[in-house]
Amino acid sequence: MTTTKNNEHKKLNFSSEREQNQACLNSAEHEKNQGRKVLNVPNKQEQNQTCSDSAEREGLSPKGNVPNLRFKEFQGEWEKCKLGDLTAKVGSGSTPKGGNAVYTSAGHCFVRSQNVGMGYLILDDVAHINDGIHQKHKATELKEDDVLLNITGASIGRTAIATKEIEGGNVNQHVCIIRANSKVSPKFLCNYIQTKKIQNYIQSLQTGGSREGLNFEQIRSFPISLPNMAEQNKIAQLLDKLNERIATQNKIIEDLKKLKSAIIEIEYTPNTKTTSHIGNVIEQISKRNKNNAIQNVLSVSNRQGFIKQSDQFENRNVASEDTSNYKIVEKNDFAFNPARINVGSIARLTTFEKGIVSPMYICFRTQENVAPEYIDFFFESKHFYCEIQKRLEGSVRQCLSFEGLCNIPFSLPSLEMQQRIGKRLFILGQKIKTETDLLELLNKQKYYLLRQMFI
Repeated sequence: MTTTKNNEHKKLNFSSEREQNQACLNSAEHEKNQGRKVLNVPNKQEQNQTCSDSAEREGLSPKGNVPNLRFKEFQGEWEKCKLGDLTAKVGSGSTPKGGNAVYTSAGHCFVRSQNVGMGYLILDDVAHINDGIHQKHKATELKEDDVLLNITGASIGRTAIATKEIEGGNVNQHVCIIRANSKVSPKFLCNYIQTKKIQNYIQSLQTGGSREGLNFEQIRSFPISLPNMAEQNKIAQLLDKLNERIATQNKIIEDLKKLKSAIIEIEYTPNTKTTSHIGNVIEQISKRNKNNAIQNVLSVSNRQGFIKQSDQFENRNVASEDTSNYKIVEKNDFAFNPARINVGSIARLTTFEKGIVSPMYICFRTQENVAPEYIDFFFESKHFYCEIQKRLEGSVRQCLSFEGLCNIPFSLPSLEMQQRIGKRLFILGQKIKTETDLLELLNKQKYYLLRQMFI
């Protein structure tokens, strides 16, 4: 399984801005086309037909303990059992004394919950321990094809296969080692744990407010349905390829995001440019929605920017019936929630021509000599985040006033340079979106197969 950087994924090296922009566009189109080749996600009609075809092979509908979707060469019912019947070992490790201080840059891999994805490993930040510490934790030594399962915290239920790369390593107390016996394929078992059936079962065990996690007896109690080894291996081979592709896609997206962040830090970190303040290039706006003329009520999300308020609050309308005091925002205007700007709730309106926001929002727009997109990407910089932390006011809920925003130092290049930087980052953002859309399709295909090929 691929867990390291994909050497086949070309580095982004551009000798000119034009080449960079074109390369991003070409790569996006290429990945889109590749996605069409790699993916064949069935639509609803095709899914129903597939299930019907499978049902016909078993009779009018699948009878007995059999999956909806099956390779045609296999027949017969799957055996019901518990995970404990299929394992030679179920156990977790512990964190060495000294914690982070004892981690080294080389040695035995020390796998923590952040290294276990859903179906693949994430080893970019894997820790290492020396041989002396490893020997003290010999009981938790990893073997290739061990099934790793996160058993505590927000990532509970995530599972992946131990690869050759981490063999001989160890795990901490948040990761369980499930070592399969000869009755089950480890990769089949790992995929089975990812099914909705087992994930729901895990959540059902998390009752009460403490949500302490899974214990070993609970893990051994997982209900499993098992085909013969030949069918297990064929199912595992299919899903293994998909898991590898998803891991690679996640890595592509992560690298693109790192590239974007690096460009932002280079372009927006104060240097020898003439330093001004944001207040010199923006102006506050406070036009009200008289006579309730505009009905498009918007909110600012720290993840999605401007969105319809009904979308943010799950089709609930939390706006006042009388919106005449709401503020009007037009395309390329900015708005932020003074009490949530520290978590990124600031955005530029690009998805609608016009809308209204709650009176609590502070709204502003750029002056004529400033490109809105240039300011927009400045708000993603570490420099901006650090500066707003210095200016937050209030004891219970810290807020940023418009005056505080205006006092933030800001370097302004020529309008031509602003537009050039904004365009470059916009194209890179579109590239990230294209890759993210492809990842979503890959995950849809995977979870369709998990639903249909397992019981």
